[in-house]
Amino acid sequence: MGPEAKFYKKLVKEWREFSFTRLENISLLGTPDLLVCNNNGHFFTIELKVTKGKKVQFSPHQLSFHIKHPKNTFILIQALGPRSSNRFQMFRGSRILELDASGLALEACSEGLDACRLTLSKLGA
Repeated sequence: MGPEAKFYKKLVKEWREFSFTRLENISLLGTPDLLVCNNNGHFFTIELKVTKGKKVQFSPHQLSFHIKHPKNTFILIQALGPRSSNRFQMFRGSRILELDASGLALEACSEGLDACRLTLSKLGA
C-alpha cells in the first residue's frame, strides 16, 4: 500500500463525521483523490499528497484541475521525515500554482490534522 493510500485510510478512520468517496478516475486525469461531504451537506474535493521534503509534486493535469476549479477544492499534505515541523498542512486549491512554486514554505490555511478537520467541518455552515 502506497503512502497516499495509508493517508486516506487514516482520514477515514479518524474523521468519522465526513462521508468520503475515493475517486480513481483514469478518464479525467488530474481529478482530486477524494470527494467529501461534511455534516452540513457541503461537498468539496481533497487532493492528498505525501512528501519527504519541502517540495510538493503535481502533475500538469492536477494543476489544470485546480486552476479550472478553484472553489471547494483543497490540497492536504502529509510531510514525512524527522525535519518536518508540521506533519499535516492544508491549502486551498486556488493556491496550487503558489504551492507548486513555493512548496511547504507557503502559508497553509490550516496546520495540524485536527485544525484541518475543523476547517472542513465548518464549510457550508
